[in-house]
Amino acid sequence: MNEFLTVLTAVLPVFGVMGSGLWLRRRGWLSADADASLMRVTINLLLPSLIFDSVLGNAALRRPENLLLPPLVGFGMVAVGVGVARLFARVAGLRTKPEQRTFAFLTGLQNYAFLTIPLCFTLFDSGTTGVLFVHNVGTEIAMWTLGIAMLTGSGLAGGWKQIINAPLIALLLALGLNFFGMIFTPPAPVAFTGKIILTMIHWLGQSAIPLALLLIGAIVADHLDEARGGRAVRVVTVAALVRLGVMPVLFLLLAKFLPCSIELKRVLILQGAMPSAVLPIVLTKHYGGDARTALQVALGTSVIGLVTIPLWIRFGGHVIGLW
Repeated sequence: MNEFLTVLTAVLPVFGVMGSGLWLRRRGWLSADADASLMRVTINLLLPSLIFDSVLGNAALRRPENLLLPPLVGFGMVAVGVGVARLFARVAGLRTKPEQRTFAFLTGLQNYAFLTIPLCFTLFDSGTTGVLFVHNVGTEIAMWTLGIAMLTGSGLAGGWKQIINAPLIALLLALGLNFFGMIFTPPAPVAFTGKIILTMIHWLGQSAIPLALLLIGAIVADHLDEARGGRAVRVVTVAALVRLGVMPVLFLLLAKFLPCSIELKRVLILQGAMPSAVLPIVLTKHYGGDARTALQVALGTSVIGLVTIPLWIRFGGHVIGLW
Protein backbone atom coordinates (compact mmCIF):
# COMPACT_ATOMS: atom_id res chain seq x y z
CA MET A 1 0.00 0.00 0.00
CA ASN A 2 2.88 2.38 0.75
CA GLU A 3 4.23 1.90 -2.79
CA PHE A 4 0.80 2.63 -4.26
CA LEU A 5 0.51 5.86 -2.27
CA THR A 6 4.02 6.86 -3.36
CA VAL A 7 3.11 6.41 -7.03
CA LEU A 8 -0.30 8.04 -6.61
CA THR A 9 1.35 11.03 -4.94
CA ALA A 10 3.60 11.34 -7.98
CA VAL A 11 0.76 10.97 -10.51
CA LEU A 12 -1.83 13.35 -9.04
CA PRO A 13 0.26 16.55 -9.28
CA VAL A 14 0.88 15.86 -12.98
CA PHE A 15 -2.84 15.65 -13.70
CA GLY A 16 -3.42 18.55 -11.32
CA VAL A 17 -1.19 20.85 -13.39
CA MET A 18 -2.93 19.68 -16.57
CA GLY A 19 -6.24 20.47 -14.89
CA SER A 20 -4.92 23.92 -14.06
CA GLY A 21 -4.19 24.47 -17.74
CA LEU A 22 -7.73 23.42 -18.60
CA TRP A 23 -9.13 25.83 -16.00
CA LEU A 24 -6.90 28.68 -17.22
CA ARG A 25 -8.15 28.18 -20.77
CA ARG A 26 -11.78 28.12 -19.69
CA ARG A 27 -11.22 31.32 -17.70
CA GLY A 28 -9.60 32.98 -20.70
CA TRP A 29 -6.29 33.58 -18.90
CA LEU A 30 -4.30 31.27 -21.19
CA SER A 31 -5.41 32.18 -24.69
CA ALA A 32 -5.07 29.97 -27.74
CA ASP A 33 -3.09 32.76 -29.41
CA ALA A 34 -0.28 32.15 -26.92
CA ASP A 35 -0.04 28.40 -27.53
CA ALA A 36 2.30 28.43 -30.52
CA SER A 37 4.85 30.80 -28.99
CA LEU A 38 4.81 29.08 -25.60
CA MET A 39 5.22 25.68 -27.24
CA ARG A 40 8.19 26.96 -29.26
CA VAL A 41 9.79 28.24 -26.07
CA THR A 42 9.18 24.90 -24.37
CA ILE A 43 10.51 22.73 -27.20
CA ASN A 44 13.43 24.92 -28.26
CA LEU A 45 14.68 26.31 -24.93
CA LEU A 46 13.15 24.81 -21.80
CA LEU A 47 13.19 21.14 -22.77
CA PRO A 48 16.79 21.28 -24.09
CA SER A 49 17.73 22.94 -20.78
CA LEU A 50 16.05 20.12 -18.89
CA ILE A 51 17.97 17.59 -20.98
CA PHE A 52 21.29 19.29 -20.23
CA ASP A 53 20.42 19.46 -16.54
CA SER A 54 19.60 15.74 -16.47
CA VAL A 55 22.48 14.45 -18.60
CA LEU A 56 25.53 16.46 -17.53
CA GLY A 57 27.33 14.65 -14.72
CA ASN A 58 25.11 11.59 -15.13
CA ALA A 59 27.26 8.51 -14.44
CA ALA A 60 24.60 6.13 -15.77
CA LEU A 61 24.97 7.69 -19.23
CA ARG A 62 28.68 6.88 -19.32
CA ARG A 63 27.85 3.19 -19.62
CA PRO A 64 27.48 1.98 -23.25
CA GLU A 65 24.43 -0.19 -22.51
CA ASN A 66 22.48 2.92 -21.52
CA LEU A 67 23.33 4.68 -24.79
CA LEU A 68 22.74 1.97 -27.39
CA LEU A 69 19.86 -0.21 -26.22
CA PRO A 70 17.30 2.36 -24.96
CA PRO A 71 16.66 4.04 -28.37
CA LEU A 72 16.25 0.63 -30.03
CA VAL A 73 13.74 -0.38 -27.37
CA GLY A 74 11.90 2.94 -27.72
CA PHE A 75 11.58 2.52 -31.48
CA GLY A 76 10.63 -1.14 -31.26
CA MET A 77 7.88 -0.72 -28.70
CA VAL A 78 6.18 2.03 -30.70
CA ALA A 79 6.28 -0.28 -33.72
CA VAL A 80 4.72 -3.06 -31.65
CA GLY A 81 2.13 -0.70 -30.17
CA VAL A 82 1.02 0.67 -33.54
CA GLY A 83 0.85 -2.83 -34.98
CA VAL A 84 -1.23 -4.21 -32.11
CA ALA A 85 -3.55 -1.20 -32.14
CA ARG A 86 -4.11 -1.56 -35.89
CA LEU A 87 -5.46 -5.08 -35.27
CA PHE A 88 -8.08 -3.68 -32.86
CA ALA A 89 -9.26 -0.77 -35.01
CA ARG A 90 -12.26 -2.63 -36.44
CA VAL A 91 -13.16 -3.94 -32.98
CA ALA A 92 -13.51 -0.29 -31.97
CA GLY A 93 -16.22 0.08 -34.59
CA LEU A 94 -14.12 2.18 -36.94
CA ARG A 95 -14.80 1.53 -40.61
CA THR A 96 -12.99 4.19 -42.68
CA LYS A 97 -9.26 4.06 -43.34
CA PRO A 98 -8.54 7.49 -41.77
CA GLU A 99 -10.35 6.44 -38.58
CA GLN A 100 -8.50 3.13 -38.38
CA ARG A 101 -5.09 4.64 -39.09
CA THR A 102 -5.68 7.40 -36.54
CA PHE A 103 -6.72 4.85 -33.92
CA ALA A 104 -3.54 2.85 -34.53
CA PHE A 105 -1.31 5.91 -34.36
CA LEU A 106 -2.80 7.39 -31.19
CA THR A 107 -3.30 4.09 -29.36
CA GLY A 108 0.11 2.74 -30.30
CA LEU A 109 2.04 5.80 -29.12
CA GLN A 110 2.29 6.30 -25.38
CA ASN A 111 2.71 9.67 -23.69
CA TYR A 112 6.47 9.21 -23.63
CA ALA A 113 7.57 12.64 -22.41
CA PHE A 114 5.37 15.14 -20.63
CA LEU A 115 3.73 12.64 -18.28
CA THR A 116 6.67 10.25 -18.00
CA ILE A 117 9.37 12.82 -17.26
CA PRO A 118 7.84 14.34 -14.09
CA LEU A 119 6.98 10.86 -12.80
CA CYS A 120 10.56 9.75 -13.45
CA PHE A 121 11.91 12.76 -11.57
CA THR A 122 9.64 12.04 -8.63
CA LEU A 123 10.02 8.27 -8.37
CA PHE A 124 13.60 7.60 -9.48
CA ASP A 125 17.08 9.13 -9.72
CA SER A 126 18.78 11.35 -12.26
CA GLY A 127 20.41 8.34 -13.90
CA THR A 128 17.01 6.94 -14.82
CA THR A 129 15.83 10.33 -16.10
CA GLY A 130 18.86 10.54 -18.37
CA VAL A 131 18.20 7.06 -19.76
CA LEU A 132 14.57 8.12 -20.33
CA PHE A 133 15.73 10.95 -22.59
CA VAL A 134 17.94 8.57 -24.57
CA HIS A 135 15.08 6.06 -24.84
CA ASN A 136 12.81 8.82 -26.14
CA VAL A 137 15.10 9.39 -29.12
CA GLY A 138 13.98 6.03 -30.48
CA THR A 139 10.37 6.76 -29.62
CA GLU A 140 10.55 10.13 -31.36
CA ILE A 141 12.06 8.60 -34.50
CA ALA A 142 9.33 5.95 -34.53
CA MET A 143 6.64 8.61 -34.18
CA TRP A 144 7.93 10.69 -37.09
CA THR A 145 8.49 7.68 -39.36
CA LEU A 146 6.29 4.69 -38.57
CA GLY A 147 3.64 6.83 -36.89
CA ILE A 148 3.31 9.34 -39.70
CA ALA A 149 3.41 6.54 -42.27
CA MET A 150 0.52 4.85 -40.47
CA LEU A 151 -1.42 8.09 -40.10
CA THR A 152 -1.12 9.11 -43.74
CA GLY A 153 -1.06 5.68 -45.35
CA SER A 154 2.05 6.78 -47.26
CA GLY A 155 5.71 5.82 -47.08
CA LEU A 156 8.27 6.51 -44.37
CA ALA A 157 9.69 9.71 -45.84
CA GLY A 158 7.10 12.19 -44.56
CA GLY A 159 8.41 12.93 -41.08
CA TRP A 160 12.19 12.44 -41.29
CA LYS A 161 12.99 16.15 -41.32
CA GLN A 162 11.15 16.60 -38.00
CA ILE A 163 13.56 14.26 -36.19
CA ILE A 164 16.38 16.81 -36.23
CA ASN A 165 15.12 19.19 -33.58
CA ALA A 166 16.39 21.17 -30.61
CA PRO A 167 15.86 18.42 -27.96
CA LEU A 168 17.77 15.85 -30.06
CA ILE A 169 20.65 18.27 -30.71
CA ALA A 170 20.75 19.13 -27.00
CA LEU A 171 20.81 15.46 -26.04
CA LEU A 172 23.66 14.59 -28.41
CA LEU A 173 25.69 17.61 -27.26
CA ALA A 174 25.00 16.89 -23.58
CA LEU A 175 26.00 13.22 -23.97
CA GLY A 176 29.28 14.29 -25.54
CA LEU A 177 29.98 16.84 -22.81
CA ASN A 178 29.01 14.31 -20.14
CA PHE A 179 31.56 11.83 -21.47
CA PHE A 180 34.18 14.54 -21.96
CA GLY A 181 33.66 15.75 -18.41
CA MET A 182 34.65 12.32 -17.12
CA ILE A 183 38.20 12.74 -18.42
CA PHE A 184 38.72 16.51 -18.24
CA THR A 185 39.07 18.82 -15.24
CA PRO A 186 38.48 22.45 -16.30
CA PRO A 187 40.63 25.29 -14.97
CA ALA A 188 39.17 27.45 -12.20
CA PRO A 189 37.87 30.36 -14.39
CA VAL A 190 36.12 27.94 -16.74
CA ALA A 191 34.66 26.02 -13.80
CA PHE A 192 33.34 29.26 -12.24
CA THR A 193 31.70 30.35 -15.50
CA GLY A 194 30.33 26.86 -16.03
CA LYS A 195 28.69 26.88 -12.61
CA ILE A 196 26.81 30.08 -13.47
CA ILE A 197 25.68 28.66 -16.82
CA LEU A 198 24.60 25.38 -15.23
CA THR A 199 22.53 27.25 -12.66
CA MET A 200 20.76 29.14 -15.46
CA ILE A 201 20.17 25.88 -17.34
CA HIS A 202 18.78 24.26 -14.19
CA TRP A 203 16.31 27.09 -13.63
CA LEU A 204 15.14 27.00 -17.25
CA GLY A 205 14.85 23.22 -17.22
CA GLN A 206 12.68 23.24 -14.13
CA SER A 207 10.14 25.32 -16.05
CA ALA A 208 9.77 22.88 -18.95
CA ILE A 209 7.39 20.31 -17.53
CA PRO A 210 4.96 22.64 -15.68
CA LEU A 211 4.56 24.84 -18.76
CA ALA A 212 4.13 21.84 -21.06
CA LEU A 213 1.48 20.33 -18.78
CA LEU A 214 -0.40 23.65 -18.64
CA LEU A 215 -0.41 23.76 -22.44
CA ILE A 216 -1.62 20.17 -22.70
CA GLY A 217 -4.46 20.99 -20.30
CA ALA A 218 -5.36 24.01 -22.44
CA ILE A 219 -5.40 21.87 -25.60
CA VAL A 220 -7.67 19.37 -23.87
CA ALA A 221 -10.05 22.20 -22.91
CA ASP A 222 -10.27 23.27 -26.55
CA HIS A 223 -11.34 19.85 -27.78
CA LEU A 224 -13.51 18.33 -25.06
CA ASP A 225 -16.74 18.96 -26.94
CA GLU A 226 -15.32 17.58 -30.22
CA ALA A 227 -14.53 14.23 -28.59
CA ARG A 228 -18.18 13.40 -27.95
CA GLY A 229 -20.24 11.20 -30.23
CA GLY A 230 -19.02 9.03 -33.07
CA ARG A 231 -18.90 5.73 -31.15
CA ALA A 232 -16.99 7.46 -28.32
CA VAL A 233 -17.64 4.83 -25.63
CA ARG A 234 -16.64 1.93 -27.85
CA VAL A 235 -13.54 3.68 -29.19
CA VAL A 236 -12.33 4.69 -25.72
CA THR A 237 -13.02 1.23 -24.29
CA VAL A 238 -11.02 -0.59 -26.97
CA ALA A 239 -8.24 2.00 -26.91
CA ALA A 240 -7.96 1.65 -23.14
CA LEU A 241 -7.90 -2.14 -23.45
CA VAL A 242 -4.94 -1.93 -25.82
CA ARG A 243 -3.04 1.04 -24.43
CA LEU A 244 -3.69 0.47 -20.71
CA GLY A 245 -4.16 -3.30 -20.74
CA VAL A 246 -2.22 -5.12 -23.46
CA MET A 247 0.74 -2.76 -23.85
CA PRO A 248 1.63 -2.55 -20.12
CA VAL A 249 1.88 -6.34 -20.05
CA LEU A 250 4.24 -6.32 -23.04
CA PHE A 251 6.38 -3.59 -21.48
CA LEU A 252 6.50 -5.47 -18.17
CA LEU A 253 7.57 -8.70 -19.87
CA LEU A 254 10.33 -6.82 -21.65
CA ALA A 255 11.45 -5.16 -18.42
CA LYS A 256 11.47 -8.53 -16.68
CA PHE A 257 13.40 -10.56 -19.22
CA LEU A 258 15.48 -8.10 -21.26
CA PRO A 259 19.11 -8.17 -20.09
CA CYS A 260 19.54 -4.43 -19.52
CA SER A 261 20.35 -1.89 -16.83
CA ILE A 262 18.02 -1.20 -13.92
CA GLU A 263 17.58 2.33 -15.25
CA LEU A 264 16.13 1.05 -18.53
CA LYS A 265 13.89 -1.39 -16.65
CA ARG A 266 12.46 1.53 -14.67
CA VAL A 267 11.91 3.47 -17.89
CA LEU A 268 10.05 0.51 -19.40
CA ILE A 269 7.78 0.28 -16.37
CA LEU A 270 6.91 3.97 -16.66
CA GLN A 271 6.42 3.91 -20.43
CA GLY A 272 4.20 0.85 -20.26
CA ALA A 273 1.86 2.50 -17.78
CA MET A 274 1.35 5.64 -19.85
CA PRO A 275 -1.88 6.55 -21.70
CA SER A 276 -1.89 7.73 -25.29
CA ALA A 277 -0.02 10.93 -26.10
CA VAL A 278 -2.03 14.14 -26.30
CA LEU A 279 0.09 16.37 -28.52
CA PRO A 280 -0.23 14.03 -31.57
CA ILE A 281 -3.80 15.32 -31.81
CA VAL A 282 -2.23 18.27 -33.64
CA LEU A 283 -0.34 15.92 -35.98
CA THR A 284 -3.56 14.08 -36.75
CA LYS A 285 -5.17 17.26 -38.00
CA HIS A 286 -2.10 18.24 -40.01
CA TYR A 287 -1.62 14.89 -41.72
CA GLY A 288 -5.23 14.22 -42.64
CA GLY A 289 -6.24 11.77 -39.93
CA ASP A 290 -9.59 11.66 -38.15
CA ALA A 291 -9.53 14.35 -35.46
CA ARG A 292 -12.50 13.01 -33.50
CA THR A 293 -10.97 9.54 -33.16
CA ALA A 294 -7.67 11.08 -32.05
CA LEU A 295 -9.39 13.16 -29.40
CA GLN A 296 -11.41 10.23 -28.09
CA VAL A 297 -8.35 7.99 -27.79
CA ALA A 298 -6.04 10.60 -26.26
CA LEU A 299 -8.50 12.10 -23.80
CA GLY A 300 -10.23 8.83 -22.92
CA THR A 301 -7.06 6.92 -22.09
CA SER A 302 -5.68 9.90 -20.16
CA VAL A 303 -8.74 10.02 -17.89
CA ILE A 304 -8.71 6.26 -17.33
CA GLY A 305 -4.95 6.42 -16.85
CA LEU A 306 -5.43 8.50 -13.73
CA VAL A 307 -6.59 5.24 -12.12
CA THR A 308 -4.44 2.69 -13.96
CA ILE A 309 -1.06 4.45 -13.94
CA PRO A 310 -0.42 4.03 -10.18
CA LEU A 311 -1.61 0.42 -10.33
CA TRP A 312 0.65 -0.54 -13.23
CA ILE A 313 3.72 1.24 -11.86
CA ARG A 314 3.25 -0.37 -8.47
CA PHE A 315 2.73 -3.81 -10.01
CA GLY A 316 5.64 -3.32 -12.41
CA GLY A 317 7.86 -2.28 -9.53
CA HIS A 318 7.16 -5.61 -7.85
CA VAL A 319 7.80 -7.50 -11.09
CA ILE A 320 11.32 -6.10 -11.47
CA GLY A 321 12.02 -5.84 -7.73
CA LEU A 322 11.86 -2.07 -7.16
CA TRP A 323 9.72 -2.17 -4.04
